[in-house]
Amino acid sequence: MEHGDIVSKGKGMVSHPSSSYKQIIIVAAIAAGLQFGWALQLSLLTPYVQQLGVPRTWSSFIWLCGPMSGLIVQPTVGYYSDRCTSRFGRRRPFIVAGAVFVAVAVFLIGFAADIGHSAGDELAKRTKPRAVAIFVVGFWVLDVANNMLQGPCRALLADMSCNNHKKMRVANGLFSFFLGVGNVLGYAAGANSQLHTLLPFTITEACDVYCANLKTCFLIDIVFLLTVTTFAMLMVGEKPWEPIHMDGESTPFFVQLIGALKQLSRPMWILMLVTALNWVGWFPFIMYDTDWMGAEVYGGKPKGSPEESKLYEMGVRAGALGLMINSFVLGFSSLGIEPLSRIVGGLRWVWGIVNIIFTVCMGGMVVVTTVAERWRSVHGLAHPPPNVRAGAFSIFAVLGIPLSVTFSVPFALASIFSSNSNAGQGLSLGILNLFIVIPQLLVSAVSGPLDAAFGGGNLPAFVMGGIAAFASAMCAIFLLPDPPPQSDVSLTMGGGH
Repeated sequence: MEHGDIVSKGKGMVSHPSSSYKQIIIVAAIAAGLQFGWALQLSLLTPYVQQLGVPRTWSSFIWLCGPMSGLIVQPTVGYYSDRCTSRFGRRRPFIVAGAVFVAVAVFLIGFAADIGHSAGDELAKRTKPRAVAIFVVGFWVLDVANNMLQGPCRALLADMSCNNHKKMRVANGLFSFFLGVGNVLGYAAGANSQLHTLLPFTITEACDVYCANLKTCFLIDIVFLLTVTTFAMLMVGEKPWEPIHMDGESTPFFVQLIGALKQLSRPMWILMLVTALNWVGWFPFIMYDTDWMGAEVYGGKPKGSPEESKLYEMGVRAGALGLMINSFVLGFSSLGIEPLSRIVGGLRWVWGIVNIIFTVCMGGMVVVTTVAERWRSVHGLAHPPPNVRAGAFSIFAVLGIPLSVTFSVPFALASIFSSNSNAGQGLSLGILNLFIVIPQLLVSAVSGPLDAAFGGGNLPAFVMGGIAAFASAMCAIFLLPDPPPQSDVSLTMGGGH
């Protein structure tokens, strides 16, 4: 590493030389490999689960896996990565382990139908219990691994920023940018119905063309993630951490976690509130985006008549394309967060303004659905008209702006607030993750029954999300404090270790 800014010593902290932007970019690029698999999961797995025979009302409960694993894994990994004394560094062992487990998980998910059939699933039956079991195991491992990988990556970026607030904001903006890159790659793969032709062996007796395409996408993801992670770990070194005695070092982890929650500053608590409301808004969209396109914009059904099934698949593909457009906007918006925050008066104003945009978009989804339903009531089952498709794609595109802020600003603020209080970056970001996953647990638990109670569509969950997004905007603007001012310091732009 090059010598530049030096972070001041605090309780349980040590001095580290500042890293160059080149090194920060290399580490942030891991997010592209991480999000590649997430994009496939978000765009294709809800329809895939229904193909395996899981009823729509119950499919939302499968999404409880992610929040429940995040509730435990990321704070735990953050805590122990703060204290890891490996000769390879504090964060790097967890990043490598996370990447390997992601590879194992996506293999299980992609081959769930084949493994289930080999174990005794009957192809003629609607529900394939063994395949569902393999899928759920893979899903759990994937979510655990993603939390194991993402938390230490963000903590490493904070370590490399050396308490430089601007560098922390830029590092998290770059991480968000590469999340957008990974999304573009994943959604582009998901929207390509012919990708399986690259690996013809993926089509089997238990795995049709749709399943084979998903399987091929995941095999590509394994290679991509392991490649980008290996490159980052070889190019960017990390000095071993030399522990300094900390009060309560022998206290059990969960006791320290509760103590850390009790000692959170008021700015951190407000940040947690805004983050929680924000994710109550986002999770219905994340769960049902492509299903909304297939079922409500295109009017199809995953297990309906041949015409309904075809329309549903067309809608899912269109949804994947919409998410790819969303990711382009997300990536470019991420690069503009830092200058925009200076124009509008701070990160809280950026977050509040984009959440108002988010609220309008959720209302727009209700409008598009209503127009599509009225059109079908006159014309029957058919490809939706251009104005309906244009409205849906416009919503996907505009949502990339608030999503870029959601992926960067909360983490930048958490890193800044925790640095000011001399808290460990890993544990602080893990605590922030609690207020991301708890809302997801809530939404996962209530969205299926809520949708079923109002006729089986996605609109009730979207309305709930829009209300939460508006509340998040108001809290960000009127309650969230700005970070304390910090004088600019020289930033190293060179490369090397």
